[in-house]
Amino acid sequence: MSFAPNAEAGLRLVFLRGLEMQARLGVHPHEKAAPQRVVVHVELAVEDESAPDRIGEDDLRRVVDYGRVVRAARATAAEGHTLLVETLAERIALAALQDPRVRRARVTVEKPDAYADVAAVGVTIERRRP
Repeated sequence: MSFAPNAEAGLRLVFLRGLEMQARLGVHPHEKAAPQRVVVHVELAVEDESAPDRIGEDDLRRVVDYGRVVRAARATAAEGHTLLVETLAERIALAALQDPRVRRARVTVEKPDAYADVAAVGVTIERRRP
């Protein structure tokens, strides 16, 4: 299944791109000493009850609130030191899947300051509702 919106499958795409925050993340001593900048991207395949041919009610309660996704990602990163970017990404994905309308979550966590000569290192993971 793609993370593209799909009217026939009744799915919309909800995303956040480029959420920058400080996180205590990493296995090396210098990473354990202080927080570092991370960039998070989230894509959610979300049930779209109005697809394929209607306009839904103009009401926030009928959709996944991306503000909640942002707050959940920030809260997850603030929970304490995490050794692996993979673990942080998985925790953010599972937080997004708490909304029953989210069928799948794809999360990327980047460490843009890990190496002076590399734009970013990181991981992309995917989780789905069982």
